Amino acid sequence: MGPRPGPRSRTLLSLVIGVTSISFAAILIRLTRSHAVTVAAWRMALAGLPLLPVLAYRRPPRGGTKHLLLSLLSGIFLALHFSLWISSLRYTTVASSVVLVTTNPLFVGLFSVLLGERPNRRLWEGIFISFAGAVMIGWGDFALGGRALWGDVLALLGAVMASAYLLVGRRRELGLFPYISLAYGTAGALLLLSVAIVPGGEPLPLGGDWPWIALLALGPQLLGHTSLNWALRFLPAAAVALAILGEPLLSSLWAYLIFGEAIGPLQGAGFALVLAGIARGLGATSGVG
Repeated sequence: MGPRPGPRSRTLLSLVIGVTSISFAAILIRLTRSHAVTVAAWRMALAGLPLLPVLAYRRPPRGGTKHLLLSLLSGIFLALHFSLWISSLRYTTVASSVVLVTTNPLFVGLFSVLLGERPNRRLWEGIFISFAGAVMIGWGDFALGGRALWGDVLALLGAVMASAYLLVGRRRELGLFPYISLAYGTAGALLLLSVAIVPGGEPLPLGGDWPWIALLALGPQLLGHTSLNWALRFLPAAAVALAILGEPLLSSLWAYLIFGEAIGPLQGAGFALVLAGIARGLGATSGVG
């Protein structure tokens, strides 16, 4: 047997596994035909189900009410994130949706102002560059019709909700599995409840969608998101966010290979600006570049 990989090797491996896994989420969602909220609800419900024993056998920490409320709030933002982002994939391309939803690190920077952290010049530069890229993507999608532009707006709103989820998650004191058990479970419960009141929603996915939703729960959610959360034990949040920038590139590649979704020149330039802006802005907090 060869030598066991060190902490650095295991951390890098977890990043690779995490980013690769979440890059398939948009593809699997595109293969479903059920209502977007129904897909989001059962993705989270199936992901939270195998984590229930963690809550059953884990002794509650001190300040349990505070941890419960924070996890509940995380679940609310996570539910809103997935319902908005999955809805965007019904209107715009995989590439546009995934690039715009991964602008969340910049929203985190903006929201940090409310927490007393003033963004520096490089972060504002990154925000400006990414905003210019988002406008280019939207302008390119405008040629595809109002539906594509509406999908871009939903993806950006999904990024805002993801940012709020990350900011709340930063304050957690629970271990990894108790925290994700509560957050995933809360998001799943809220989404299942909302299915009953959303116009056109279905309580259960269409029959042919179950395999894709199960793969969403096992791959992008349990394997992907949990791997990235594990890496946060050893790396700064900014470094993990930088790694996540690989998601839109991989998702765009899968979309081209599977669906034949080509990227136009204007959109391609917009993608490059969004990624460059995020990298520039994150470099302000991580010392990169």
